[in-house]
Amino acid sequence: MNTKDSSKMQAVALIAGPTASGKSALALALAEKTGGVVINADASQVYRDLRLLSARPLAEEEARAPHRLFGHIDGAESCSAARWADEAKAEIATTHASGRLPILVGGTGLYIRTLIDGIAPVPDIDPAVRAVVRALPVAEAHAALAEEDPEAAARLNPADTTRVARALEVVRSTGRPLSQWQELREGGIGQAVRIVPAILLPPRDWLRTRCDRRFEAMLDEGAIAEVEALIARRLDPGLPVMRAIGVPEIAEFLGERLDRETMVDRATAATRQYAKRQYTWFRQQPPAQWMRIEAQLDNDIISNLVIKLRDEALTR
Repeated sequence: MNTKDSSKMQAVALIAGPTASGKSALALALAEKTGGVVINADASQVYRDLRLLSARPLAEEEARAPHRLFGHIDGAESCSAARWADEAKAEIATTHASGRLPILVGGTGLYIRTLIDGIAPVPDIDPAVRAVVRALPVAEAHAALAEEDPEAAARLNPADTTRVARALEVVRSTGRPLSQWQELREGGIGQAVRIVPAILLPPRDWLRTRCDRRFEAMLDEGAIAEVEALIARRLDPGLPVMRAIGVPEIAEFLGERLDRETMVDRATAATRQYAKRQYTWFRQQPPAQWMRIEAQLDNDIISNLVIKLRDEALTR
């Protein structure tokens, strides 16, 4: 990620890490201590329909400090990283203008990278090319990608339908591989603000237990009814809101294609796998100098981190 530290730049706090790592609690504590504004950087928490299954802050938590970009998009829409980044930039500018500290919090690495580094200026894809590519089975698409963009084919998981198709349609439509476009990223804020980061990487066993308990709590709090409401809307099953972790599993349970125990097992396994991918991304991708916290959060650690982040953000 391309960032440039300068005491003359306005600060943006960033609290990031895998799901269930304690990001929301730390962000809220920092907002209360500094009078800051919490800005969502989680791809599921943007959707109005997923308060429970996305683990959005509770209404009483949102009342304790200003929260932005939480639940502001209807599930019938698909929020791209570019759209979110534009909205986040606007919220950061408004927060700075009010003299407050913007506090980004979330676990979607693509969103955070797009905001900081910018987005590749890929031209619009030819609809005919897109239609052909998207109709290919993923194995065929990956084989074609190996011929037309070997670097991307080697980098991507052969079973990753979305990313394989994207790389193939870009090279076919533009004549240039996606990696070349990505070198031309534009619109990021990394050179204009001072990022004050805290990357949460708690012990994996603790995190797995938290993931399991969280899903059970979601069920107790009404997650099944949340999915029932989504199903009643008859939305496109390809929309992000319909593919969010827990939604397909609960939908299968409601359709009597899974028993409750299997539903829980599959959803918690999917949550753990997602957390593992996030953990790896946040360990490897952010700049090495960014603060990483490898302890499980408790009240004392949160208090100490709030002081450290507050001082870093506000006293330069």
